[in-house]
Amino acid sequence: MRVLLTGHQGYLGTVMAPVLADAGHEVIGLDSGLFADCVLGTVPVDPRGHAVDLRDVTGDVLSDVDAVIHLAALSNDPMGSLAPELTYDINHHASVTLAKLAKDAGVRRFLYASTCSVYGASGGDDLVNEDAPLRPVTPYAVSKVRVEDDLIALADDEFTPVSLRNATAFGFSPRLRADIVLNNLVGRAHLTGEVRVLSDGTPWRPLVHALDIADAFLMALEAPREAVHAKAFNVGSEQNNLTVAEIAGEVVEAVPGSKLVITGETAGDPRSYRVDFSRIRAALPDYVARWTVKAGALELIEAYQRFDLRENDFTHRFTRLAWLSDRQLIGDIDATLRVVR
Repeated sequence: MRVLLTGHQGYLGTVMAPVLADAGHEVIGLDSGLFADCVLGTVPVDPRGHAVDLRDVTGDVLSDVDAVIHLAALSNDPMGSLAPELTYDINHHASVTLAKLAKDAGVRRFLYASTCSVYGASGGDDLVNEDAPLRPVTPYAVSKVRVEDDLIALADDEFTPVSLRNATAFGFSPRLRADIVLNNLVGRAHLTGEVRVLSDGTPWRPLVHALDIADAFLMALEAPREAVHAKAFNVGSEQNNLTVAEIAGEVVEAVPGSKLVITGETAGDPRSYRVDFSRIRAALPDYVARWTVKAGALELIEAYQRFDLRENDFTHRFTRLAWLSDRQLIGDIDATLRVVR
């Protein structure tokens, strides 16, 4: 298929593009370039694509496209809380506009990168599945819920939207992110020798490797229509439902000489949820989330050591909020987070 991949120069898109290409699909990228320079190690070879802000997309980019994989978003909770109006403009309104343009252009399948954060403060130890109440607690998660609802309204016999609710991503990407939990804890252990947990460590988090996310999207792209049409799927595996303290413990084992520090603080983050991933395995029988948190921690520390990760890059280049703030200060991007070209 000819696939438009939005966010192809992001953390997940950089991993996903070669997975799709290796499976025989033609990948066309679409990215504003906000994080194109956030590279650790070898500069990746990107597919050809459109350098355009998601809010400025027009129908011509969807010409002769068979499917859209929509990853592009203003991603993560701190940024969403800092600029909620931009989060809704980019993540909700622009995403729905893209889906409408895709439908009008005859695109038959639209795969949307949602998040398990939609379950928010579900609490308790019971596993939540795709039919559980959605309790988003941040603008980022709220925007994802709104897009999912609007995509369902667009579904018909010719247009198949699918929402893939990714667990919290981890693992190495040439365009690294250091502001997601495992990547951050391993980086701190590498740089300081401490694995510091800024809570009591009890909240639950589901995790999934970037490559396992890519595999899920590939299989949803190729699946029979009836298996995925207008459905939501949690992406990950039950073995990676861990408390924050358990995640930190895996990091201590992976990074020799590091020590665990649990501060016991209550940082005001109410999210805690354990997730059921049985629906995706039933719909896509070949799907297996293969990466454990332990394996991901080992992969990350090896990459951080090999590419000599430094403190300034860790806290600025690979931390989304700091990177955008720095770029605004030097005038590379404007107040609306559009790239100044």
